[in-house]
Amino acid sequence: MNYIDSLWAFYLVWGVMVGTGVNVALSLPWDVTISNWFVKKRGVALSTRMVFSGLSGVLVLPLVAWLITVRDWRETCVIGGVVMALVGLPLAWFFLKPRRPEYYGLLPDGATTEEEATEESQMIEKGIAYAAEVEEVEFTVRQAFRAPAYWILIITNACHSLAQPAISIHGIPFLTDLGIDEIRAAGMMAMLIFAGIPLRFIGGFTADRIRKNQLRFIMGAAYLLQAGAFAIYLLNQTTPMIYIWFILYGIGQGAGMGLMAPMRARYFGRKAFGSIAGFSRLLMTPVGIAAPIYLGWVHDTTGSYIDAFKVVAILIAVSGIIAFFIVPPKPPARIGDIREII
Repeated sequence: MNYIDSLWAFYLVWGVMVGTGVNVALSLPWDVTISNWFVKKRGVALSTRMVFSGLSGVLVLPLVAWLITVRDWRETCVIGGVVMALVGLPLAWFFLKPRRPEYYGLLPDGATTEEEATEESQMIEKGIAYAAEVEEVEFTVRQAFRAPAYWILIITNACHSLAQPAISIHGIPFLTDLGIDEIRAAGMMAMLIFAGIPLRFIGGFTADRIRKNQLRFIMGAAYLLQAGAFAIYLLNQTTPMIYIWFILYGIGQGAGMGLMAPMRARYFGRKAFGSIAGFSRLLMTPVGIAAPIYLGWVHDTTGSYIDAFKVVAILIAVSGIIAFFIVPPKPPARIGDIREII
């Protein structure tokens, strides 16, 4: 990013290189690894990861805005790249294990077994039995495709995913259009993230303690809260209402984020978790691409984000209603070997 000097170079570096890296590495490998190593404590483990991600947003977003103001965006990108290279890469390289704990003679959650397994296959069977204690069944990708719950979950996420770019990409431009300076706008965005941090942990904590059939109700309520937060501002478009909107939206977002990965793992198991989640993300990529473009087009056409925010609020409400119908799938007729992913 430090060396780009044309629009095509910006698209290539920020759009293709950075975009590919973010989509490949930002969340899915983390969720796969954590879901493999935790079952009964998976919600807490995943939500802890999300809490630290949220804290980094609270701390880094104002810092990035300040660096861009006092230096420029090029130097800020260089600093970000150096930090990722010196901190992120060594942690990932030296401390992450490529397979589930059974391959290392361990059970998920650090659990112990009374009988010592002498063979890898025995340990894998013990892991499957351990996960079955919380109604977790191993689906292959094809078996997941045959389950209505999988497609309803995708539709729910697709309707809801319009909200993320509305906030993350267009949030600061929306605030600066209202005359709020960039540093204060970044602080307001950080407040939104901070409001959801406790709920990220609470959502994961709750996911570990309720039956999987009840997860859909909490997710639906979280999405409806986000839609209501948009509606509060749209009905009274004043600056104080922005704070209420951001706080309530952050709370709903935090609760929803703490449930998505645990819910998918509880519904479809661990062995094909990455493939199942990755295919879902592939189908939702067009929505992720179109959403910020649509919001920008509405702004450029009307001079305001309000019409786009109305559409986003409606779609989030629809996703919340649909979430109530994501009934856990019935166990597949045949449960194959752990290595049988497709």
